[in-house]
Amino acid sequence: MHIVILVLFGVLLVFGPQLWARHVLKRYSIEQNHFPGTGGELARHLLDKQGLHNVYVEVAEGGGDHYDPLAKRVRLSSANLKGKSLTAIAVAAHEVGHAIQDHTNYAPLKTRTHLVQVAQRTEKLASILMLVMPVVMLISRSPTAGLVLFLAGLGGFAMSTLVHLVTLPVEWDASFKRALPLLREGEYISQQEQRAARRILKACALTYVAGSLASLFNLWRWLAVLRRR
Repeated sequence: MHIVILVLFGVLLVFGPQLWARHVLKRYSIEQNHFPGTGGELARHLLDKQGLHNVYVEVAEGGGDHYDPLAKRVRLSSANLKGKSLTAIAVAAHEVGHAIQDHTNYAPLKTRTHLVQVAQRTEKLASILMLVMPVVMLISRSPTAGLVLFLAGLGGFAMSTLVHLVTLPVEWDASFKRALPLLREGEYISQQEQRAARRILKACALTYVAGSLASLFNLWRWLAVLRRR
């Protein structure tokens, strides 16, 4: 019974923030005719104003809104790139915030970028190791060999968890120390819209909180397997 409650609590903790974030983003995705430009146009304007002419704005093909520090691209979903909603404006400013972080050599962003590249390789390797571990144990008849592979695989998943944890302060900085001041000081949105924009940016951050919790939960699950061994 306790395990069921714990699992249900974990599911609520992981998926609750995601559902709330979707609700907030959808709530403010209504088109606003008083905005002079789209999310994509605002992103281009803010980048030019910061002297970041080498950073391009384009549609995110098959992925969510993000800034690519390697390609120097602000990528927005079609709705946010072409839309005039408050969600489009806030998200565009947030991704420009990441571009500014990159331009100013913001250390946590640099760390995250490096860790993401490492994690992409280690997570794939970890999945392979977990798959071949039973086969190796069966062939070698050595529990030690299986344990070594298990720990190596666990290290790969731990790297993914570390990426999620490093991401949180990077996202918070992009939202509330970069994007919101840009919108407020440039008077791109009204005071009432600033409060709504803050909720949107918090919702965006919560998606990363949910990702971090899911990653920690997955790591805890594998650690529980190790303890049983």
